[in-house]
Amino acid sequence: MKILKKIAAVLALFIGVMSIFAGSKVLLDIDTKDYHILTWLIVYNVIMGVVSIYAAFLIWKTDYRANNLITIILTLHLLVLLYLNFISESAAHESKMAMVFRTVIWLAIAVMYIQIPLFLNKKSQANNPKNK
Repeated sequence: MKILKKIAAVLALFIGVMSIFAGSKVLLDIDTKDYHILTWLIVYNVIMGVVSIYAAFLIWKTDYRANNLITIILTLHLLVLLYLNFISESAAHESKMAMVFRTVIWLAIAVMYIQIPLFLNKKSQANNPKNK
């Protein structure tokens, strides 16, 4: 189970660094895109990149606050994804796909760090003779 938590931390660090790097390049006009850019989305991604790095630290340390932060990040990404796909008329396909990628990564982190340990803990308790 520890290995899953370490993988989750590495994924969170990866997605955080990637978001900061890619978003900062666009914000600083180092990287130009040939599609419509939503500046607020780039700023959101950079901020969430910083939050993701903090989450990676909490996950690595198995800090109790990691569960809440993972849930918050995943929820925010899902809400932004829903907005981009169903409300925004100006979001580029590339922006939508990048948000799908971020959301899927955070879903995987949530499964590895929260759901699998929860499932294994319940299974372990059910198989414990003291609980019968």
